[in-house]
Amino acid sequence: MKIWLLGLEIANDISDLLLNFPKHQRYDLSSQISRCTVSMPSNVAEGLSRTDKSFKYFIDIALGSSFELGIQLLIAKHRKYINTEILNTLEDKIEEWQKMTMGFQNRLE
Repeated sequence: MKIWLLGLEIANDISDLLLNFPKHQRYDLSSQISRCTVSMPSNVAEGLSRTDKSFKYFIDIALGSSFELGIQLLIAKHRKYINTEILNTLEDKIEEWQKMTMGFQNRLE
C-alpha cells in the first residue's frame, strides 16, 4: 500500500534526523515527533484489518498525527534543530502523504 510505504519512509527519515537533536530534547520534542511519525504508518496498518468504516477512523488518527508532526517540525526549525532545507523536504513528503491518504479515505466512503 503506497500510503503505508510513504509513511514508513517518513518515519525512517525522522528517526535518522532525531539522532542529531540535543540530548535534553530526548523526552520532550524528540519523543513527541517520534510518536507522531510512528503513528502514521502504524494506524494505516492497523486499519487494514478492519471494516471500511472502522478503517476511516484509523486513517483519521494517522492524518491527525501527520498534521501534528508538521507543527512539531516548525518548532524544531524555530529552535534551530533542523534547517530550512530539511524542513521543506519533510513538509513536501508529509503533504504528499496527506493528499494520498485523504484521497484513499474518500474512496472508502
